[in-house]
Amino acid sequence: MAALKYSGMDDTDSEDELPPGWEERSTTDGWVYYANHEEMKTQWEHPKTGKKKRCAGALLYGWEQETDDKGQILYVDHINKRSTFFDPRQAFTVEDLQVKPKRYDGNSTALEVLHARDLSDRVVLVTGANSGIGFETARSFALHGAHVILACRNQSRASKAASLIMEEWRKARVEAMPLDLASLRSVREFAEIFKARKLPLHILVCNAAVCTQPWNLTEDGLETTFQICHLGHFYLVQLLQDVLRHSAPARVVVVSSESHRFTDLVGSCGKVELSLLSPPQKEYWSMLAYNRAKLCNILFSNELHRRMSPHGVTCNALHPGNMMYTSIHRSWWLMTLLFTFARPFTKSM
Repeated sequence: MAALKYSGMDDTDSEDELPPGWEERSTTDGWVYYANHEEMKTQWEHPKTGKKKRCAGALLYGWEQETDDKGQILYVDHINKRSTFFDPRQAFTVEDLQVKPKRYDGNSTALEVLHARDLSDRVVLVTGANSGIGFETARSFALHGAHVILACRNQSRASKAASLIMEEWRKARVEAMPLDLASLRSVREFAEIFKARKLPLHILVCNAAVCTQPWNLTEDGLETTFQICHLGHFYLVQLLQDVLRHSAPARVVVVSSESHRFTDLVGSCGKVELSLLSPPQKEYWSMLAYNRAKLCNILFSNELHRRMSPHGVTCNALHPGNMMYTSIHRSWWLMTLLFTFARPFTKSM
């Protein structure tokens, strides 16, 4: 109040009444602005309330907006044969209630991100949704009304995860379907079963991943980390791309990692070496394999968006955060120890 008194703005009876030296004007498209004749400046916010306003509706019958020789806007009342520089619509202004986008940080939850959104007409597919980031993602979608499918290798854990969500909200539409990304046959069977159900697919979250795995080959003869983290998802999206197009607007979300920056796919000759993606055991290092798979995620996401966005399907890759405490590190005792020490200072699932 002291500031208002100092500036002479406390002399008015109404909070909407302008202080001395100020004038209310409007633009051609109806937005109200304020002119300060003493300081020779204009601003969008009301000098006293700080609110923004716009004129509601069209000009009254008989009124017309014109421009004089100096380029100033004036309003002509053809019925009463008069003109004025004051927009008659300013008698019926409404406050511009602009909701500023909420900023999210490391303390934000999946539920907060989707707050107040109605997803009851959406079908969402989340891979690796029985625990960690995938579970929280699936839970948030389901609690906001979406039909959520938990695509997981371990069906007992997936069914338990679905039950937990339904216990939280009995109307939740959530189900588990078997999907083993370490088997291209399983990916193909999953896609066939999903297509047979004639469901749309509005959101596909490629979340499932493994890290710090000992060297091993899948039934397809490929290194496990590469196939689960990248190739399995790549194949899944290819098989479901027609469903995504027919469900547009739709999106694909690929959970990658900042660790993709700590590797490349270029060999000693300066060219891309595909052999780096599925190396033999003697050349295998688990973290490097994970980093390369996550780099593939980024490249795949960018190219998929380029090809699919004209058809109404967007694709984004994301980094979920550093040292997120999930079960992804369970295969190596050293990583488990590091995550345990970091847990008090990071977000936990």
